[in-house]
Amino acid sequence: MRPFWLDQALAAESCAPCEPLAGDTRADVCIVGGGYTGLWTAIMLKEQNPELDVLLIEADICGAGASGRNGGCALSWSAKYFTLERLFGVEEAVRLVKESERSIYAIGTFCEQYGVDADYRLDGTLYTATNRAQCGSTDAVIAALERNGINSFTQRPVADVQRMAGSSKHLEGWFSPAAASVQPGKLVRGLRRVALQLGVRIHENTAMTGLEEGKPAGIQTPNGTVRADRVVLAMNAWMARAFPQFERSVAIVSSDMLITEPRPELLNQIGLTSGVTVLDSRIFVHYYHNTPDGRIMLGKGGNTFAYGGRMLPVFDQPSPYAGLLRNSLTDFFPAFAEVKVEATWNGPSDRSVTGLPFFGQMSTSGNVFYGFGYSGSGVGPCHMGGQILASMVQGLDNPWTRSPLVNGPLGYFPPEPIRYLGSLMVRNAIRRKERAEDHGRRPRHLDVRLAKFAAAAGKADKG
Repeated sequence: MRPFWLDQALAAESCAPCEPLAGDTRADVCIVGGGYTGLWTAIMLKEQNPELDVLLIEADICGAGASGRNGGCALSWSAKYFTLERLFGVEEAVRLVKESERSIYAIGTFCEQYGVDADYRLDGTLYTATNRAQCGSTDAVIAALERNGINSFTQRPVADVQRMAGSSKHLEGWFSPAAASVQPGKLVRGLRRVALQLGVRIHENTAMTGLEEGKPAGIQTPNGTVRADRVVLAMNAWMARAFPQFERSVAIVSSDMLITEPRPELLNQIGLTSGVTVLDSRIFVHYYHNTPDGRIMLGKGGNTFAYGGRMLPVFDQPSPYAGLLRNSLTDFFPAFAEVKVEATWNGPSDRSVTGLPFFGQMSTSGNVFYGFGYSGSGVGPCHMGGQILASMVQGLDNPWTRSPLVNGPLGYFPPEPIRYLGSLMVRNAIRRKERAEDHGRRPRHLDVRLAKFAAAAGKADKG
Protein backbone atom coordinates (compact mmCIF):
# COMPACT_ATOMS: atom_id res chain seq x y z
CA MET A 1 0.00 0.00 0.00
CA ARG A 2 1.31 3.46 -0.90
CA PRO A 3 0.48 6.36 1.41
CA PHE A 4 -2.07 8.89 0.12
CA TRP A 5 0.37 11.64 -0.93
CA LEU A 6 2.60 9.31 -2.95
CA ASP A 7 -0.39 7.60 -4.56
CA GLN A 8 -1.75 10.99 -5.62
CA ALA A 9 1.65 12.10 -6.97
CA LEU A 10 2.20 8.87 -8.94
CA ALA A 11 -1.28 9.11 -10.48
CA ALA A 12 -0.39 12.56 -11.87
CA GLU A 13 2.89 11.34 -13.38
CA SER A 14 3.60 9.99 -16.81
CA CYS A 15 7.31 9.16 -16.53
CA ALA A 16 8.65 5.63 -16.61
CA PRO A 17 10.24 4.00 -13.56
CA CYS A 18 14.05 4.02 -13.40
CA GLU A 19 15.40 0.55 -14.13
CA PRO A 20 17.15 -1.40 -11.34
CA LEU A 21 20.93 -1.54 -11.57
CA ALA A 22 22.13 -4.54 -13.60
CA GLY A 23 25.86 -5.22 -13.81
CA ASP A 24 28.82 -3.22 -12.58
CA THR A 25 29.28 0.52 -13.01
CA ARG A 26 31.55 3.38 -12.00
CA ALA A 27 30.58 6.85 -10.69
CA ASP A 28 32.21 9.90 -9.13
CA VAL A 29 29.52 9.98 -6.43
CA CYS A 30 27.06 7.27 -5.40
CA ILE A 31 24.09 8.36 -3.30
CA VAL A 32 22.12 5.71 -1.41
CA GLY A 33 18.53 6.80 -0.82
CA GLY A 34 16.01 8.52 -3.08
CA GLY A 35 14.21 10.76 -0.61
CA TYR A 36 14.57 14.50 0.01
CA THR A 37 18.12 14.30 1.40
CA GLY A 38 19.54 12.12 -1.37
CA LEU A 39 17.78 14.00 -4.18
CA TRP A 40 18.63 17.52 -2.89
CA THR A 41 22.27 16.40 -2.57
CA ALA A 42 22.29 14.99 -6.11
CA ILE A 43 20.66 18.13 -7.57
CA MET A 44 22.98 20.52 -5.73
CA LEU A 45 26.06 18.54 -6.82
CA LYS A 46 24.95 18.70 -10.48
CA GLU A 47 24.03 22.39 -10.27
CA GLN A 48 27.39 23.27 -8.71
CA ASN A 49 29.48 20.84 -10.74
CA PRO A 50 27.68 19.60 -13.89
CA GLU A 51 30.65 17.43 -14.92
CA LEU A 52 30.31 15.18 -11.85
CA ASP A 53 28.96 11.71 -12.62
CA VAL A 54 26.33 11.25 -9.89
CA LEU A 55 24.50 7.94 -9.51
CA LEU A 56 21.64 7.39 -7.04
CA ILE A 57 20.22 4.05 -5.93
CA GLU A 58 16.90 3.64 -4.11
CA ALA A 59 15.66 0.38 -2.56
CA ASP A 60 12.03 1.07 -3.57
CA ILE A 61 10.92 4.04 -5.68
CA CYS A 62 12.01 7.61 -5.01
CA GLY A 63 9.86 9.02 -2.23
CA ALA A 64 8.72 5.66 -0.80
CA GLY A 65 10.17 6.49 2.63
CA ALA A 66 9.41 9.46 4.87
CA SER A 67 9.66 11.95 1.98
CA GLY A 68 6.47 10.69 0.34
CA ARG A 69 4.38 10.35 3.48
CA ASN A 70 5.12 13.19 5.92
CA GLY A 71 2.70 15.92 6.99
CA GLY A 72 3.91 18.44 4.39
CA CYS A 73 4.75 21.14 6.97
CA ALA A 74 7.91 22.96 5.82
CA LEU A 75 9.12 24.59 9.04
CA SER A 76 12.30 26.40 10.08
CA TRP A 77 14.41 25.76 13.17
CA SER A 78 13.52 29.10 14.78
CA ALA A 79 11.44 27.48 17.54
CA LYS A 80 14.39 25.16 18.30
CA TYR A 81 16.63 28.13 19.13
CA PHE A 82 17.40 27.10 22.74
CA THR A 83 18.54 23.64 21.61
CA LEU A 84 20.71 25.17 18.87
CA GLU A 85 22.28 27.67 21.28
CA ARG A 86 22.93 25.03 23.95
CA LEU A 87 24.61 22.70 21.48
CA PHE A 88 26.41 25.11 19.14
CA GLY A 89 26.64 28.55 20.78
CA VAL A 90 24.90 31.81 19.90
CA GLU A 91 26.64 32.61 16.61
CA GLU A 92 26.00 29.24 14.98
CA ALA A 93 22.46 29.06 16.43
CA VAL A 94 21.62 32.43 14.84
CA ARG A 95 23.17 31.33 11.51
CA LEU A 96 21.20 28.06 11.49
CA VAL A 97 17.88 29.77 12.23
CA LYS A 98 18.51 32.17 9.32
CA GLU A 99 19.58 29.34 7.01
CA SER A 100 16.57 27.21 7.98
CA GLU A 101 14.24 30.07 7.04
CA ARG A 102 16.18 30.64 3.81
CA SER A 103 15.61 26.98 2.91
CA ILE A 104 11.82 27.41 3.15
CA TYR A 105 11.94 30.19 0.56
CA ALA A 106 14.52 28.33 -1.55
CA ILE A 107 12.20 25.31 -1.92
CA GLY A 108 9.56 27.65 -3.41
CA THR A 109 12.10 29.24 -5.75
CA PHE A 110 13.23 25.76 -6.86
CA CYS A 111 9.63 24.68 -7.60
CA GLU A 112 9.15 27.82 -9.68
CA GLN A 113 12.46 27.52 -11.52
CA TYR A 114 11.95 23.89 -12.53
CA GLY A 115 8.14 23.86 -12.89
CA VAL A 116 7.60 21.46 -10.00
CA ASP A 117 3.93 21.47 -9.00
CA ALA A 118 4.23 20.49 -5.33
CA ASP A 119 1.28 22.55 -4.03
CA TYR A 120 3.90 24.80 -2.40
CA ARG A 121 2.11 27.55 -0.45
CA LEU A 122 4.14 30.09 1.48
CA ASP A 123 1.33 30.84 3.94
CA GLY A 124 3.28 30.67 7.19
CA THR A 125 2.75 28.72 10.39
CA LEU A 126 0.82 29.10 13.62
CA TYR A 127 2.25 27.73 16.88
CA THR A 128 -0.71 27.54 19.21
CA ALA A 129 -1.87 26.53 22.67
CA THR A 130 -4.93 24.29 22.95
CA ASN A 131 -5.21 24.19 26.74
CA ARG A 132 -4.36 26.54 29.61
CA ALA A 133 -1.18 24.62 30.54
CA GLN A 134 0.26 25.25 27.05
CA CYS A 135 -0.39 29.01 27.17
CA GLY A 136 2.84 31.00 27.36
CA SER A 137 5.02 27.95 26.71
CA THR A 138 6.69 29.46 23.62
CA ASP A 139 7.13 32.98 25.08
CA ALA A 140 10.71 32.37 26.21
CA VAL A 141 12.03 31.03 22.90
CA ILE A 142 10.39 33.88 21.00
CA ALA A 143 11.95 36.40 23.42
CA ALA A 144 15.36 34.79 22.73
CA LEU A 145 14.82 35.09 18.95
CA GLU A 146 13.83 38.74 19.45
CA ARG A 147 17.00 39.43 21.51
CA ASN A 148 19.12 38.04 18.69
CA GLY A 149 17.33 39.97 15.94
CA ILE A 150 16.01 36.84 14.21
CA ASN A 151 12.38 36.71 15.32
CA SER A 152 9.78 36.24 12.57
CA PHE A 153 6.89 35.45 14.98
CA THR A 154 4.15 37.82 16.08
CA GLN A 155 1.51 37.03 18.65
CA ARG A 156 -1.94 37.32 17.11
CA PRO A 157 -5.21 38.12 18.87
CA VAL A 158 -7.08 34.95 19.81
CA ALA A 159 -9.96 35.74 17.42
CA ASP A 160 -7.46 36.01 14.52
CA VAL A 161 -5.77 32.76 15.52
CA GLN A 162 -9.06 30.88 15.65
CA ARG A 163 -10.13 32.31 12.30
CA MET A 164 -6.81 31.55 10.54
CA ALA A 165 -6.62 28.08 12.08
CA GLY A 166 -10.30 27.32 11.45
CA SER A 167 -10.85 26.16 15.03
CA SER A 168 -12.00 27.68 18.30
CA LYS A 169 -9.86 25.14 20.19
CA HIS A 170 -6.82 27.46 20.01
CA LEU A 171 -6.35 29.70 23.03
CA GLU A 172 -3.29 31.62 21.82
CA GLY A 173 -1.08 31.65 18.76
CA TRP A 174 2.15 32.97 17.33
CA PHE A 175 2.35 33.42 13.55
CA SER A 176 5.49 33.31 11.40
CA PRO A 177 5.43 33.93 7.62
CA ALA A 178 8.64 31.84 7.23
CA ALA A 179 6.92 28.48 6.71
CA ALA A 180 5.11 26.67 3.92
CA SER A 181 2.92 23.67 3.23
CA VAL A 182 3.61 21.22 0.39
CA GLN A 183 2.21 18.01 -1.06
CA PRO A 184 5.24 15.91 -0.01
CA GLY A 185 4.78 13.16 -2.59
CA LYS A 186 4.62 15.67 -5.45
CA LEU A 187 7.71 17.45 -4.10
CA VAL A 188 9.85 14.30 -3.91
CA ARG A 189 8.73 13.07 -7.34
CA GLY A 190 9.43 16.56 -8.70
CA LEU A 191 12.95 16.39 -7.24
CA ARG A 192 13.41 13.02 -8.96
CA ARG A 193 12.35 14.50 -12.32
CA VAL A 194 14.75 17.45 -11.95
CA ALA A 195 17.63 15.17 -10.88
CA LEU A 196 17.12 13.08 -14.02
CA GLN A 197 16.89 16.24 -16.13
CA LEU A 198 20.25 17.40 -14.72
CA GLY A 199 21.88 14.10 -15.66
CA VAL A 200 21.79 12.16 -12.38
CA ARG A 201 21.65 8.42 -13.06
CA ILE A 202 18.90 6.88 -10.92
CA HIS A 203 18.27 3.18 -10.30
CA GLU A 204 15.08 2.42 -8.38
CA ASN A 205 14.30 -0.97 -6.80
CA THR A 206 18.03 -1.25 -6.13
CA ALA A 207 18.86 -1.84 -2.45
CA MET A 208 22.37 -1.51 -1.05
CA THR A 209 23.30 -4.98 0.23
CA GLY A 210 26.86 -4.17 1.27
CA LEU A 211 29.38 -1.35 1.51
CA GLU A 212 33.05 -2.03 0.93
CA GLU A 213 35.28 0.76 2.17
CA GLY A 214 38.23 1.91 0.14
CA LYS A 215 39.20 4.26 -2.66
CA PRO A 216 37.04 3.77 -4.62
CA ALA A 217 34.32 2.45 -2.31
CA GLY A 218 32.19 -0.48 -3.46
CA ILE A 219 28.40 -0.52 -3.08
CA GLN A 220 26.90 -3.96 -3.54
CA THR A 221 23.32 -4.36 -4.80
CA PRO A 222 21.35 -7.54 -5.68
CA ASN A 223 22.32 -7.44 -9.38
CA GLY A 224 25.40 -5.28 -9.63
CA THR A 225 28.09 -3.18 -7.99
CA VAL A 226 28.86 0.54 -8.01
CA ARG A 227 32.46 1.68 -7.64
CA ALA A 228 32.45 5.30 -6.52
CA ASP A 229 35.05 7.82 -5.39
CA ARG A 230 32.61 9.20 -2.83
CA VAL A 231 29.47 7.80 -1.22
CA VAL A 232 26.53 9.57 0.44
CA LEU A 233 24.28 7.53 2.71
CA ALA A 234 20.90 9.28 2.74
CA MET A 235 18.80 6.48 4.23
CA ASN A 236 17.38 8.30 7.27
CA ALA A 237 15.38 5.92 9.50
CA TRP A 238 16.95 2.92 7.70
CA MET A 239 20.51 3.86 8.81
CA ALA A 240 20.02 2.38 12.29
CA ARG A 241 19.24 -1.02 10.82
CA ALA A 242 22.00 -0.95 8.20
CA PHE A 243 24.88 0.18 10.42
CA PRO A 244 25.10 -1.13 14.01
CA GLN A 245 27.18 1.88 15.12
CA PHE A 246 24.12 4.09 14.59
CA GLU A 247 21.57 1.86 16.29
CA ARG A 248 21.50 3.96 19.47
CA SER A 249 21.79 7.35 17.74
CA VAL A 250 18.08 7.44 16.79
CA ALA A 251 14.80 6.00 18.06
CA ILE A 252 12.37 4.91 15.36
CA VAL A 253 8.88 6.21 16.12
CA SER A 254 5.76 6.69 14.01
CA SER A 255 3.94 9.80 13.02
CA ASP A 256 0.33 9.00 12.11
CA MET A 257 -1.82 10.95 9.65
CA LEU A 258 -5.29 11.13 8.17
CA ILE A 259 -6.72 13.05 5.25
CA THR A 260 -10.38 13.83 4.64
CA GLU A 261 -12.33 13.78 1.41
CA PRO A 262 -12.47 17.19 -0.33
CA ARG A 263 -14.94 19.57 1.33
CA PRO A 264 -13.93 23.08 0.15
CA GLU A 265 -17.29 24.57 1.11
CA LEU A 266 -16.83 23.42 4.74
CA LEU A 267 -13.29 24.86 4.81
CA ASN A 268 -14.70 28.20 3.70
CA GLN A 269 -17.32 27.96 6.40
CA ILE A 270 -14.79 27.37 9.21
CA GLY A 271 -12.28 29.86 7.75
CA LEU A 272 -9.36 27.48 7.10
CA THR A 273 -8.80 28.90 3.63
CA SER A 274 -5.00 29.38 3.35
CA GLY A 275 -2.16 26.86 3.33
CA VAL A 276 -1.07 27.86 6.87
CA THR A 277 0.38 24.98 8.92
CA VAL A 278 -0.94 24.77 12.46
CA LEU A 279 0.88 23.07 15.35
CA ASP A 280 -0.13 22.87 18.99
CA SER A 281 2.27 22.93 21.95
CA ARG A 282 2.13 19.27 22.91
CA ILE A 283 5.28 17.17 23.07
CA PHE A 284 3.65 14.68 20.69
CA VAL A 285 2.30 17.48 18.58
CA HIS A 286 -0.90 17.74 16.57
CA TYR A 287 -0.24 19.33 13.17
CA TYR A 288 -2.58 20.11 10.31
CA HIS A 289 -3.16 22.12 7.15
CA ASN A 290 -5.65 22.14 4.32
CA THR A 291 -4.93 21.13 0.71
CA PRO A 292 -5.65 23.13 -2.45
CA ASP A 293 -8.38 20.63 -3.37
CA GLY A 294 -10.26 21.25 -0.10
CA ARG A 295 -9.15 18.49 2.28
CA ILE A 296 -7.79 18.60 5.83
CA MET A 297 -4.62 16.64 6.62
CA LEU A 298 -4.10 16.09 10.35
CA GLY A 299 -1.30 14.21 12.05
CA LYS A 300 0.05 13.34 15.47
CA GLY A 301 3.53 12.20 16.43
CA GLY A 302 4.83 9.73 19.00
CA ASN A 303 2.65 6.63 18.71
CA THR A 304 4.37 3.40 17.58
CA PHE A 305 7.94 2.79 18.82
CA ALA A 306 10.15 0.22 17.09
CA TYR A 307 12.38 -2.11 19.08
CA GLY A 308 16.06 -1.96 18.13
CA GLY A 309 15.62 0.38 15.16
CA ARG A 310 13.59 -2.20 13.22
CA MET A 311 11.30 -1.28 10.36
CA LEU A 312 7.90 -2.61 11.40
CA PRO A 313 5.31 -3.83 8.85
CA VAL A 314 2.79 -1.42 10.45
CA PHE A 315 4.79 1.53 9.05
CA ASP A 316 3.49 0.58 5.58
CA GLN A 317 -0.12 0.09 6.61
CA PRO A 318 -3.08 2.34 7.49
CA SER A 319 -2.57 3.96 10.89
CA PRO A 320 -3.50 1.77 13.87
CA TYR A 321 -4.39 5.07 15.58
CA ALA A 322 -7.14 5.99 13.09
CA GLY A 323 -9.70 6.31 15.92
CA LEU A 324 -7.46 8.69 17.88
CA LEU A 325 -6.85 10.81 14.75
CA ARG A 326 -10.57 10.89 13.97
CA ASN A 327 -11.33 12.10 17.51
CA SER A 328 -8.69 14.84 17.19
CA LEU A 329 -10.14 15.91 13.84
CA THR A 330 -13.65 16.20 15.34
CA ASP A 331 -12.24 17.96 18.39
CA PHE A 332 -10.56 20.64 16.26
CA PHE A 333 -13.30 20.80 13.63
CA PRO A 334 -16.78 19.82 14.86
CA ALA A 335 -18.10 20.74 11.38
CA PHE A 336 -16.03 17.82 9.99
CA ALA A 337 -17.54 15.25 12.39
CA GLU A 338 -19.46 13.50 9.60
CA VAL A 339 -16.90 14.04 6.82
CA LYS A 340 -15.42 10.87 5.36
CA VAL A 341 -11.75 10.13 6.04
CA GLU A 342 -10.23 9.26 2.67
CA ALA A 343 -7.07 7.60 4.03
CA THR A 344 -4.86 7.11 7.07
CA TRP A 345 -1.20 6.17 7.07
CA ASN A 346 1.91 6.30 9.21
CA GLY A 347 5.64 6.04 8.77
CA PRO A 348 8.93 5.79 10.63
CA SER A 349 10.71 8.93 11.73
CA ASP A 350 14.29 8.90 12.99
CA ARG A 351 14.24 10.78 16.32
CA SER A 352 17.65 11.89 17.49
CA VAL A 353 18.43 12.67 21.13
CA THR A 354 18.53 16.42 20.36
CA GLY A 355 15.61 16.51 17.88
CA LEU A 356 18.08 17.74 15.21
CA PRO A 357 19.75 15.88 12.34
CA PHE A 358 23.47 15.17 12.34
CA PHE A 359 26.00 14.61 9.57
CA GLY A 360 29.45 13.10 9.33
CA GLN A 361 32.03 10.95 7.61
CA MET A 362 32.28 7.28 8.53
CA SER A 363 35.08 5.52 6.68
CA THR A 364 38.82 5.22 7.27
CA SER A 365 39.22 6.30 3.63
CA GLY A 366 37.37 9.56 4.38
CA ASN A 367 34.98 9.24 1.43
CA VAL A 368 31.69 7.96 2.92
CA PHE A 369 29.32 10.68 4.18
CA TYR A 370 25.95 10.50 5.90
CA GLY A 371 23.17 12.65 7.31
CA PHE A 372 19.97 11.67 9.16
CA GLY A 373 18.00 12.14 12.39
CA TYR A 374 15.53 14.78 11.14
CA SER A 375 13.17 13.78 13.97
CA GLY A 376 9.94 14.23 12.06
CA SER A 377 10.78 17.75 10.86
CA GLY A 378 12.65 17.16 7.62
CA VAL A 379 10.71 18.91 4.85
CA GLY A 380 12.57 22.23 5.21
CA PRO A 381 15.81 21.04 6.88
CA CYS A 382 16.48 18.35 4.22
CA HIS A 383 17.25 21.26 1.88
CA MET A 384 19.98 22.27 4.35
CA GLY A 385 21.05 18.62 4.50
CA GLY A 386 21.57 18.67 0.74
CA GLN A 387 23.78 21.75 1.05
CA ILE A 388 25.80 20.15 3.86
CA LEU A 389 26.35 16.83 2.07
CA ALA A 390 27.08 18.44 -1.32
CA SER A 391 29.69 20.63 0.43
CA MET A 392 31.25 17.65 2.26
CA VAL A 393 31.40 15.53 -0.91
CA GLN A 394 33.22 18.30 -2.78
CA GLY A 395 35.65 18.89 0.09
CA LEU A 396 34.63 22.55 0.35
CA ASP A 397 35.63 24.78 3.22
CA ASN A 398 32.47 26.76 4.00
CA PRO A 399 30.12 27.48 6.93
CA TRP A 400 28.39 24.14 6.34
CA THR A 401 31.53 22.00 6.52
CA ARG A 402 32.75 24.03 9.52
CA SER A 403 29.41 23.61 11.33
CA PRO A 404 29.25 21.36 14.41
CA LEU A 405 26.30 19.70 12.67
CA VAL A 406 28.90 17.63 10.79
CA ASN A 407 30.44 16.07 13.92
CA GLY A 408 28.19 13.02 13.98
CA PRO A 409 25.60 12.05 16.63
CA LEU A 410 25.28 14.46 19.56
CA GLY A 411 23.95 11.88 21.99
CA TYR A 412 22.87 8.27 22.27
CA PHE A 413 19.80 6.50 23.57
CA PRO A 414 20.29 3.72 26.14
CA PRO A 415 20.74 0.17 24.79
CA GLU A 416 17.79 -2.17 24.27
CA PRO A 417 15.59 -3.22 25.99
CA ILE A 418 15.98 -0.10 28.19
CA ARG A 419 15.38 2.28 25.27
CA TYR A 420 12.19 0.55 24.17
CA LEU A 421 10.70 0.09 27.64
CA GLY A 422 11.77 3.61 28.60
CA SER A 423 10.20 5.03 25.42
CA LEU A 424 6.87 3.40 26.21
CA MET A 425 7.02 4.57 29.82
CA VAL A 426 7.73 8.17 28.74
CA ARG A 427 5.10 8.04 25.95
CA ASN A 428 2.42 6.86 28.38
CA ALA A 429 3.42 9.50 30.96
CA ILE A 430 3.12 12.19 28.25
CA ARG A 431 -0.33 10.91 27.29
CA ARG A 432 -1.49 11.03 30.94
CA LYS A 433 0.06 14.49 31.45
CA GLU A 434 -1.53 15.96 28.33
CA ARG A 435 -4.90 14.33 29.05
CA ALA A 436 -4.90 15.88 32.53
CA GLU A 437 -3.98 19.28 31.09
CA ASP A 438 -6.74 19.02 28.47
CA HIS A 439 -9.23 18.53 31.31
CA GLY A 440 -7.84 21.43 33.34
CA ARG A 441 -6.33 19.12 35.97
CA ARG A 442 -2.81 19.25 37.36
CA PRO A 443 -0.79 16.26 36.04
CA ARG A 444 1.00 13.90 38.40
CA HIS A 445 4.48 15.04 39.38
CA LEU A 446 6.03 11.79 38.14
CA ASP A 447 4.37 12.16 34.71
CA VAL A 448 5.73 15.72 34.40
CA ARG A 449 9.25 14.50 35.25
CA LEU A 450 9.09 11.57 32.83
CA ALA A 451 7.73 13.83 30.05
CA LYS A 452 10.88 15.98 30.31
CA PHE A 453 12.89 13.08 28.82
CA ALA A 454 11.04 13.66 25.54
CA ALA A 455 11.32 17.45 25.45
CA ALA A 456 13.29 17.27 22.16
CA ALA A 457 10.29 15.63 20.46
CA GLY A 458 8.24 18.83 20.56
CA LYS A 459 8.28 21.25 17.62
CA ALA A 460 9.25 24.18 19.86
CA ASP A 461 11.65 24.53 22.80
CA LYS A 462 9.95 25.39 26.06
CA GLY A 463 11.47 28.05 28.25
